[in-house]
Amino acid sequence: MVVGVLKEPAFENRVSLLPEAVSALLKKKINVLVEQGSGVNAFASDLDYEKAGASVVSRAEVLGAADLLLSIQTPAETIGNKVLIGVYQPLQQIGQVKTWTADSTTVFSLDMLPRTTRAQSMDVLSSQANIAGYKAVLLAASGYSRYFPMFMTAAGSIAPAKVLILGAGVAGLQAIATAKRLGAVVEVFDTRPAVKEEVMSLGAKFVEVEGAADASKAGGYAVEQTEEYKLKQRNRIAESVAKSDIIITTAQIPGKKAPILIDEAMMDSMRKGSIIVDLAAATGGNTPFTQNNATIEHKGVSIIGNSNLAATMPSDASKLYGKNVLNFLQLITGKEADLNLNFEDDLVKGSCITHGGAVVHERVLAILQ
Repeated sequence: MVVGVLKEPAFENRVSLLPEAVSALLKKKINVLVEQGSGVNAFASDLDYEKAGASVVSRAEVLGAADLLLSIQTPAETIGNKVLIGVYQPLQQIGQVKTWTADSTTVFSLDMLPRTTRAQSMDVLSSQANIAGYKAVLLAASGYSRYFPMFMTAAGSIAPAKVLILGAGVAGLQAIATAKRLGAVVEVFDTRPAVKEEVMSLGAKFVEVEGAADASKAGGYAVEQTEEYKLKQRNRIAESVAKSDIIITTAQIPGKKAPILIDEAMMDSMRKGSIIVDLAAATGGNTPFTQNNATIEHKGVSIIGNSNLAATMPSDASKLYGKNVLNFLQLITGKEADLNLNFEDDLVKGSCITHGGAVVHERVLAILQ
């Protein structure tokens, strides 16, 4: 079998596999083709790939010779009857799903992997969200006009920054840890009471709102809440927003627009110079003013919309992503270095979007019907 690594579009600095990951495939007698310049933005040269044993060739050669293609972002070209692996958000990209079906492309979207214990080593959402949560706080700190920690000086005292984090998933938990290390006072809101212990163990205060819908069977994702709960949630969040200097928002619901958690009235209560970093920007954002890949100012409050912060740390992001991919490849390749798709396996089935000219993922099918 031949695995091909495609160069990502200009806005994406990561690469699916670094040279260190290539050697792991070669040991399994899987040949690797890498498109020229694929790893440049992640500080991996073509020579590094060649030293690792990969063949560095043109894009046309990779597309033509590879049996399985790796591309984090959706390739612009028609792939044809091959296997494609990446992070494609198929619930929001139904038009692209139809194209894959017409081309008989077998597509695995790793963001659709069931979030089970067994899938943890392949969980690209977690590995990349960890980086995003870390970088979100650093981004806020670099743009904030005041200190994060408390200072007692001869010229007077500086109060610590007050940070509010909405969502205590992987990104939120890393944001908590990073903000605490920088000396901020941190409050956290999440609809899942089960995360309270984790939040408090990191030294943050957990903001509780009673009556949340049970998310225990949602595979680690957020779920839609009742209107009564949303009203209580809004009022409680409004209290925390009014006294916050920095807000990191992470709330998304797969297949749906991100919920508005901070409305205009709440933002008007924040003091000038405050910052919101919205990690849900790609699906609409958690504020009414969020724009993806843009910073918007509203009455002195900066709203930074960025759903791809992991790409700003391409070396480690690519390393972790590549390890996730290697673990997934072990699942779909046999001992003879051939493709072995076992659709009885819940991880294979749960991440496969199209196969054999048909949509095979239940949630994607539900949208199409």
